[in-house]
Amino acid sequence: MTEATPSPQKKRGFLLLLGVAVAAAVVTFAVIALVTNIFEKKTADRSSGTTPVVTLTDTTYDAAVWGQNYPLEYDGFLATAQFTPSDHSTALVPVASEPRAAAVETLGEDPEMRTETTASKIEADPRLVTMWKGYAFAIDYRHLRGHEWMLTDQRMTLRVLAKDQPGACLNCHASTVPVMAELGNGDMNAGFDAMNVMPYSEATALAEHPIQCIDCHNPTTMELQITRPALIEGLKALKASEGITDYDVNRDATTEEMRTYVCAQCHVEYYFAGDAKTLTFPWSNGTDINDVWEYYQEIEFTDFTNAISGAAVVKAQHPEFETWSAGVHAANGVSCADCHMAYQRVGSQKVANHQVTNPMADINGTCGTCHTSSEAVIQERVTTIQNRFVDSRDRALDALVALIDDIAAATENGVAEDRITLAQQYQNKASFYVDYAYSENSYGFHAPDYMQRILSQSLDESRKGQLALLGVSAEDLEPSDVSKANAAAAEEGLT
Repeated sequence: MTEATPSPQKKRGFLLLLGVAVAAAVVTFAVIALVTNIFEKKTADRSSGTTPVVTLTDTTYDAAVWGQNYPLEYDGFLATAQFTPSDHSTALVPVASEPRAAAVETLGEDPEMRTETTASKIEADPRLVTMWKGYAFAIDYRHLRGHEWMLTDQRMTLRVLAKDQPGACLNCHASTVPVMAELGNGDMNAGFDAMNVMPYSEATALAEHPIQCIDCHNPTTMELQITRPALIEGLKALKASEGITDYDVNRDATTEEMRTYVCAQCHVEYYFAGDAKTLTFPWSNGTDINDVWEYYQEIEFTDFTNAISGAAVVKAQHPEFETWSAGVHAANGVSCADCHMAYQRVGSQKVANHQVTNPMADINGTCGTCHTSSEAVIQERVTTIQNRFVDSRDRALDALVALIDDIAAATENGVAEDRITLAQQYQNKASFYVDYAYSENSYGFHAPDYMQRILSQSLDESRKGQLALLGVSAEDLEPSDVSKANAAAAEEGLT
């Protein structure tokens, strides 16, 4: 007897039931996989070191203790001792014996503590010596390296070994939380004031470490915090200029803002105010270089007298924060940490890279989180920006050196004093602006168009200084009416 063939309806029913069964199996498998994954991650978290091993307090100053609770972050922190070559600083060089011997005599440093360091910028570019002649930077100025070396390299630079410096210099080169706590008997502001005015040799003797976890993190919550009084006051002044009163960065800043502000504790333009040598950020008018320059003019501040031209000059520092603030990344909410401390996957954990190094060392892990271009294209873009910056910087530096030499020659040749005085005033601004660009460590990348504007302003001031020596009046060297109108329109946001 032949078995009947199933009807089309029965076939469809069977296929439907089969499909439901397969779908159920897939869903069940996915749920099991998800639960398993969650369990594995929880297990990994429990075994990764994030469970507290030690209790951290506001007197736990040594990062090695914090590292017992946060070993992955601590490993990155230790890696700041490694030298990261770049297009601009490619190798370490042996340390000359003279500075090491002087360090032992002056500061008690072990001469074997540092046997190599970064290359000298002033040896590679003698124009810097001309720009800073008469100031400590003219005798020793080198490329940067990692945070692990920030205190040692400062202690062993000729700038502090051959010149008397205030304790205020320590603010950006050491873990100052314990120093301020000790000097102020727990009052950080009092400790800050005491440290600033001390001789550097005495202040640095109180410092045990370069930057540590406690300089940026709350030990109880691990939230980011600002510990440097200079930034707390600087941001308060900056916000006041924007109409925001009673600003408290630790109370009012967002988490994303803090990922930049912790860096701005050190990577900024600054000066030492008054006999108290109070570390001060000149932001009362804003952070644009024109605002900073206006601030210095208002208080009639200069750092040194150029030994070649006799001009009183403002020395720029390292305005990474101010320059970043003028760039496209800041405008789009990208913080310092997003690029210099990009998140990394270590097992099941997402960890900020505490090596704090050049983003070009891991283009895919830094730029690649936002940009879809290839690593080669991104590298080429960065190189192009920096090469154009160097080209403009060189023109501005050449013009400044020519002005300084011309002022010296004019003085020797008996040119009228009023011409020389006017030329010296132009030198001051030209020097500050090109110095600002040179001392900012991104080689123009943080804000390319802004840096080009700064360098063109410097070049313009140098050429005005040379014309002043020839007898052209300050009034004749003022911008044209068209230039003034365009500047006013830009100020109002009309262009």
